[in-house]
Amino acid sequence: MATPGAARTAVRRLALRTLLGLPSPLLRLLSGGGVVYKAGRTLDPRLQFLAAQSRNMPSPTAMSLDEARRASAQGLSALSAKSDPAVTSESIAAPAPDRTIPARAYRPARQDPTAPLLVYAHMGGGVIGDLETADAFCAMLAATARCPVLSVDYRLAPEHRFPSGLEDVLAAYRWGRDNAALFGAPAGKAAIGGDSMGGTFAAVICQILRRAGEPQPAVQLLIYPCVDISGETPSMVLHADAFVLNRPLMDWFMGQYIDPGADPADTRLSPLREPDLAGLAPAIVVVAGFDPLIDQGESYALALRDAGGRVTYRAYDSLTHGFTAFTGAIPAAADACREIAALVRDALNEPLA
Repeated sequence: MATPGAARTAVRRLALRTLLGLPSPLLRLLSGGGVVYKAGRTLDPRLQFLAAQSRNMPSPTAMSLDEARRASAQGLSALSAKSDPAVTSESIAAPAPDRTIPARAYRPARQDPTAPLLVYAHMGGGVIGDLETADAFCAMLAATARCPVLSVDYRLAPEHRFPSGLEDVLAAYRWGRDNAALFGAPAGKAAIGGDSMGGTFAAVICQILRRAGEPQPAVQLLIYPCVDISGETPSMVLHADAFVLNRPLMDWFMGQYIDPGADPADTRLSPLREPDLAGLAPAIVVVAGFDPLIDQGESYALALRDAGGRVTYRAYDSLTHGFTAFTGAIPAAADACREIAALVRDALNEPLA
């Protein structure tokens, strides 16, 4: 029998998805009318409706940390799809020198035994989010790319500030790479990926591995990453009040994530500041059109390409930051995620470099 909390969540999910199923003109009317059009891009009407609704709700920056985490989890639960039934998952404890790192392993029914393990880190500014945040998307990646996926439940700030979360994902990547046979994948080889802060981690880890003389991942999947925490780009101004991610929320995340004396030019925080980007893993770089970070993702893709790297770049102009978690309620987000998963499949089957 469902608990009262689960029943309320189900009712909220049904009500929201019913509203989001209304015709686009009506959704825009309910959002205040008109079309949201910026820099040659038109915001998806369902996201426009959600953005309008969010203006009547308290910002995470005005909540306690626990409240912000609960609100995020509840909101994403209403928007995310169910995990693909053709993919099985199990809890894993990845060993690290002084701790174990919780993780979740996904195995598709039709796994390709030649496909490497993909280690994935969820979004959340290093402060919020968990394994559920990326559950549906990780299952989609596993099913489409026919590879096992290891989703990492890294430590969060401010309880564990930078570089704790990064160190967890790096340790989980190394363990997963070296023990990939446990998941039916070739040992000694893995891919790395993530969205938002998880994408930042993936970019940074490729640089760390190169400096350590270790092999590069089979591919790096960077979905709307922040690659320069002190960057002031036009999109930071244009989308300063965007939904889901806005400038005050970014500042709040960084205030929780890093110590006041941290150097913003540290390449573990700002991988775009690395002067030499040669020799890094083939990259799939994905951005959203209505996101303060769109310029950063584009700049990193161009910098990787200028350094001789192989890069596939995709901009989903009608979507917002966080769309990998919207696959159950925003058809355009589901379409984009399916395409991203197919890009990963193609990159793993025929490496970009």
